[in-house]
Amino acid sequence: MLTVTTVNVNGLRAAAKKGFVEWLAQTDADVICLQEVRAEPGQLTPEVREPDGWFTVHAPAAAKGRAGVSLYARREPERVQIGFGSAEFDGSGRYAEIDLPGVTVASLYLPSGEVGTERQDEKLRFMAEFLPYLQGLRERAAADGREVVVCGDWNIAHQEADLKNWKGNKKNSGFLPEEREWLTRVLAGDGGAYVDVVRELHPDVAGPYSWWSYRGRAFDNDSGWRIDYQMATPGLAAKAVKAWVERAATHDERWSDHAPVTAAYDL
Repeated sequence: MLTVTTVNVNGLRAAAKKGFVEWLAQTDADVICLQEVRAEPGQLTPEVREPDGWFTVHAPAAAKGRAGVSLYARREPERVQIGFGSAEFDGSGRYAEIDLPGVTVASLYLPSGEVGTERQDEKLRFMAEFLPYLQGLRERAAADGREVVVCGDWNIAHQEADLKNWKGNKKNSGFLPEEREWLTRVLAGDGGAYVDVVRELHPDVAGPYSWWSYRGRAFDNDSGWRIDYQMATPGLAAKAVKAWVERAATHDERWSDHAPVTAAYDL
């Protein structure tokens, strides 16, 4: 079995003080993909930066205190790559990948965007560059007899079932028609036919959501968004036997505004 978890930690130093370390100690995951780490490796305690039993890859953003992705693996990667060949984004702490035997695992933090601002323009530029990279990644892996799973905070809810208040968010970043169409292309079009593993295993349910605003009672009311995905090549997706959101029992037990999304693959 290969068990993979992805989670936006909303600041790893803060998460470590609120329960991440304890969660890490008990998880059965073989690979963990983190997003929004918001820290240089030297700012992390040893138990978080290089915990016993894990090989770690940290890709901080050049802009201090922003973005940042990491990967933790129980075995040493055969290859490590930071970025995806983008002059604009390779230093932004938004993408890293590792090769393990037979599978490439990537951690992605796609820009969140905000309609009518430069942040949305940045998000669209990222999407335009990243789509052909995804296609090439799949093609290279297929040529090498490998599978791929790109995990992370994609910051797009694909369908109405992927967010509670979809009617009220049609004009907001994260549920815009052009963003949803882009994700459709990742899944079925020229992005190379990746598979949304959680949705494949849970086809007829609302959610399961993975992010809830800290405002109001969003978590208690389960008024969330499903924006954290494991997008796998079809061969790997077909081996997924279970996928679930590790939702905290109570609001006070959360150590991030996101919950870990985990999938188990029977290799």
